[in-house]
Amino acid sequence: MITLTLPDGSTRTHPEGVTGRELAASLSAALAREAVAIKLNGRLMDLDRPIREDAAVAIITPRDDDADALYVIRHSCAHVMAEAVQRLYPGTRLVYGPPLLEDAKYGFYYDVDAPEAITVDDLPRIAAEMEKIIAEDRPFGRREMSREEALRCLVGDPYKTDNVTNADGDVISFYTQGVVGQDFEDLCMGPHVPSTGWVRHFKLQNVAGSYWKGDENLSRLQRLYGNAFATAAGLQAHDRLMAELARRDHRRIGRDLDWFSFHPEAPGHAFWHPRGTILYQVLSDYIRAACRARGYEEVRTPTVLKRFLWERSGHWDNYKDKMYHFERERESYAVKPMNCPGSVVIFQAGHHSYRDLPRRWAELGFVHRHESGGEVQGLLRVRGFTQDDAHIYCAPDQVEDEAVTLIDFVFDVYRTFGFENVHVELSTRPEKHMGSAEHWDLSERALLGALARKKIDYKLNPGEGAFYGPKIDFHLTDCLNRRWQCGTIQVDFNFPEKFDLTYADRDNQPKRLVMLHRTILGSFERFLGILIEHYAGALPVWLMPVQVRVASLTERQLGAAAALAERLSGAGVRAEADLRNEKVGLKVRDAERDKIPYLIVLGDREVTSGMLAVRGRGRRDLGTMAPEAFLEHVRREIAEQTLP
Repeated sequence: MITLTLPDGSTRTHPEGVTGRELAASLSAALAREAVAIKLNGRLMDLDRPIREDAAVAIITPRDDDADALYVIRHSCAHVMAEAVQRLYPGTRLVYGPPLLEDAKYGFYYDVDAPEAITVDDLPRIAAEMEKIIAEDRPFGRREMSREEALRCLVGDPYKTDNVTNADGDVISFYTQGVVGQDFEDLCMGPHVPSTGWVRHFKLQNVAGSYWKGDENLSRLQRLYGNAFATAAGLQAHDRLMAELARRDHRRIGRDLDWFSFHPEAPGHAFWHPRGTILYQVLSDYIRAACRARGYEEVRTPTVLKRFLWERSGHWDNYKDKMYHFERERESYAVKPMNCPGSVVIFQAGHHSYRDLPRRWAELGFVHRHESGGEVQGLLRVRGFTQDDAHIYCAPDQVEDEAVTLIDFVFDVYRTFGFENVHVELSTRPEKHMGSAEHWDLSERALLGALARKKIDYKLNPGEGAFYGPKIDFHLTDCLNRRWQCGTIQVDFNFPEKFDLTYADRDNQPKRLVMLHRTILGSFERFLGILIEHYAGALPVWLMPVQVRVASLTERQLGAAAALAERLSGAGVRAEADLRNEKVGLKVRDAERDKIPYLIVLGDREVTSGMLAVRGRGRRDLGTMAPEAFLEHVRREIAEQTLP
């Protein structure tokens, strides 16, 4: 007999080999009808898998607020889609088909190698075929075999053969939708819902290109995206979310507001237009000033460095495929994907005493990383971006205090931009790591101590730290409840060892220091993409490229409008004049379209009285104001970095 512990703490005794389905039935007939999977000691399993040991067990039922339920439903729906594709496109080979839980837009995808192109226009036909498979309500069945048996079954299929070759463990599993040896079967770890009829609340969303293993030198594939939910209400809510995401899409907003664009001449890179460059510069000025106020010095390092530096840092062995590299005059170079090695070269150039520490060096370095074409996504995933890097060189006993200071810095910055909900994660020593146990213990204690001193709740990720040290990651939450990992604090023993970084201690003897890596915004491009979508383009006044627009009512006010815009600009407000020979209604609508925070309309009455008719963004009529009062109001908003 085995003892099973339920989520409420109660226990049940059952014969060894009892299934999740039988356990559910023993609890209630209704639960048995609703169950789609079980969770055994934290691991999802099919209902019909036997349980052979004492365990903590939870019965998974279809709920849109349960990540485990959505995982199983979406994974199963991906298999239904794969079968539909193979029915409609005979000869299609299947590659990968994972569920997605962190993506706000998509719920699953499947990479396929089809004999013909599949387009978005084909999705309704594929969905109709899926409806047939769902209506058949065929059971998902699992069969297991050894790796050698699986490879024999997959002869001639390079994708699945590769999957089996690289799979963990000795047991390989396949899932059939229907009768084994007769109906659709796919290599898969599982688990799945009981039958195809459980995935009826789905929607196919997109088709995109991808590469096998993300390598553009390997087979080009097609990636079909979809989503699935436990209920019709969940799917409807997702459709509303998709409409809101489309309204907030930073790529459309950037194009409509003439801030930035993307072009095939430089895939994965943003072209910043004049107004967008102002936004970029305002962000740069802000973070530079924030660093100076906290004792940082700014450095600049070369974009191209010799290969031997990247070999010494370890990037060449571990990151070469993401780097742009080339040969010149029989020397090998690489474009930097990170700023760290350049900062270290500067540190090595000087002599450092314990009195100098900590040294806080910030760099807004432009870096390049070769993301595959299928991964590039507007500003959110680019190949060239500015990183608000900083490297802090400190003594081991300074790590905790520096971490406390950095935590404050991160939260202050996020609050400035209107992000109050920040999720924090601490990742600790992985199985494969470098450095002594003493160093790891010290660093983990320092980060834990910093979090405790700040009374911050955090999620612990045991064993998920970098190989060179533990880290704290910061995930900000936007208005659509999406999480974005931006900031990080990483403790590094690797670089100080590799580059022999020391300082002269009180006894004038060289001592090994500790290096902290930190970012707050992360990538400028990505942070701006997040910010644009959070505010749907209507950014706080202090960030907007144009803060005030002055519109003439008729030709008689052209000179006065131009003069007022020039006066505002001279006083530090980013202002422009709309002197077009157009009706005032059009000028008002255009100001709203362009998200201009303030519109001043000058007619004869305003010119004569010297008062200003002011409209706020969102068609708010702010009435009349004296020019001095309006200027003071706007300048105060800018200085105080007021949020909308």
